Amino acid sequence: MNIFKALRADHDIQRKLVDALINTHGDTDERKTLMQQLKTQLQQHAKFEERYFYNPLMFEDLTHEKARHSVAEHHQIDELIEQLEDTEMSSPAWLVAAKKLHHLVHHHLDEEEHEVFQLAGKALTEGQKESLAEHYNDAMH
Repeated sequence: MNIFKALRADHDIQRKLVDALINTHGDTDERKTLMQQLKTQLQQHAKFEERYFYNPLMFEDLTHEKARHSVAEHHQIDELIEQLEDTEMSSPAWLVAAKKLHHLVHHHLDEEEHEVFQLAGKALTEGQKESLAEHYNDAMH
């Protein structure tokens, strides 16, 4: 397995969770459970993606800017999660923030898969791609 397949597998989980989250209503157990699962998934993924994917890309001229941009988006996602945690789940403001999170997560994952992965494919060797996937999967699972 290479790093792109490893990251994509978790991206698919994140898309399903964030899609399900914005289809929940009110202060329900379902909403709380999905929010907790999504938060955990996004935070763990960002931490290990930065360590085992973006860190090596920071040192390559070809991928430096995209890597910085993506890490900045991880911070925006964290801020939206904090905002959701500070907002009553039953308030209309909660759903507004959840929809912002939904949009940002989809934008971020699409951008990674369609732009960053292509550049990283040129910057990393086949051996690096496999080694990074192994480290990432060990940390995530």
